[in-house]
Amino acid sequence: MNKLTIKTFLLLSFVSTNIFSQSGWNWGEQIDVAKEKNAIYTDLVKVGKYKGAIEAHTWLIENAPDLNESLYQNGTKIYSGLANKETDKVQKATYQAKALEMYDLRIKYFGNEASVLNRKAFPAYKFYKGDKSKYNELLGLFEKTFTLNGADFSTNNFVAYMDVVRRFKATGGVISDEKVLDIYTNLSDVLDDKIASSNKPASLQKVAENIDKLLTLTIDLSCDYVESLLGPKLAETGDLKIASKIFKLMLQNKCTDRILAFEAAKIVNQNSPDYAISKFLASRASKENDRKSAIQYYNQAISLTKDATKNAEIYLSLAKIDYKAGLKSNARSNCRKALAADPSISEAHVLIGNLYLSSFEECKQGEYKTVDYSIFIAAHNAFKKAGDYQNMKKSESLFPSITDIFTEEYTEGQSIKIDCWINESVILQKRPEN
Repeated sequence: MNKLTIKTFLLLSFVSTNIFSQSGWNWGEQIDVAKEKNAIYTDLVKVGKYKGAIEAHTWLIENAPDLNESLYQNGTKIYSGLANKETDKVQKATYQAKALEMYDLRIKYFGNEASVLNRKAFPAYKFYKGDKSKYNELLGLFEKTFTLNGADFSTNNFVAYMDVVRRFKATGGVISDEKVLDIYTNLSDVLDDKIASSNKPASLQKVAENIDKLLTLTIDLSCDYVESLLGPKLAETGDLKIASKIFKLMLQNKCTDRILAFEAAKIVNQNSPDYAISKFLASRASKENDRKSAIQYYNQAISLTKDATKNAEIYLSLAKIDYKAGLKSNARSNCRKALAADPSISEAHVLIGNLYLSSFEECKQGEYKTVDYSIFIAAHNAFKKAGDYQNMKKSESLFPSITDIFTEEYTEGQSIKIDCWINESVILQKRPEN
């Protein structure tokens, strides 16, 4: 070999070694053997021959444990694959333990504990969910994983974590109802944020529904229980998290008529205004005839959404409050706002029709029946827009009679102005003949 060839060989060797070093490969002291073992086991893993890969893979762990993260990623694949196919319970358990050990070794040599545990938790759950002797260990793993990851907690871990809690408690594990609620609340808070920011929230919503179901299977969630467990704490602290927890649980249990639900909702609304909660508070205030508070909360709800359908519903609710208070012009105005937001909200037309029907006595002038009874034509027009045939027929029966029209020198089809608060014109129609 001439001098040029030797120099070239040495240069290439240096470059090759440097590349391996820079790309995260640490071959240890027996470089050639390590490279050979790595080639052998990775080829076998590629074709699914996991048992054959064990010898070379084990050698690398013993002699070059910090070789590369892929050593442990592939190790998980080897032992999980063997465990899934194994029928012998003892051997299956051995493979499962080895698969999970790969995650721990990966953390030991390459760190990134949060991310690796996030990957480890679900396989551990699948392996051990039927083994009650492992539930305490699983619970600790999920608790640590959630603490380290928070908002990055893997989606498939939510249900698994809650199910571990359920299994642990059901088999006599020592965990208080309050602790269960804390875990559930923390999971729910993270899920709610994920759903709010997701482009495809449907699958996440299903996850949320599943952990809700698991909670109800884990502890008694009667309204009385929630009140006795959390009511005193809310009264003592006024804490937002406790308030949120109470309101969510009472919503799930359909006991929002409780005073505690109302108090909890007010605390949540003060700290973190929300459309649904504002609407709830408004509805509750309206039932208690607290018109001022109801209007305040409904207006707040409007400010918290740009959804036209939701706004239409709120305006209709405001119209009903005004109607109840005898503020007919205000009620009609809110009905029209509801219709402007959502023209399909037919109930607004019905309410306008009822406003007109109920205004005959206060609006009649007593001079001409044709003019006075034209208010029922206005009511009929509103009911017609709503498709309310029953009220249309009722209104028609109150139209001016043909005798009144003729005697008072009016003509069917002419425009009649209705004064009072109504202040609109209608086309004169006669009462249908029986």
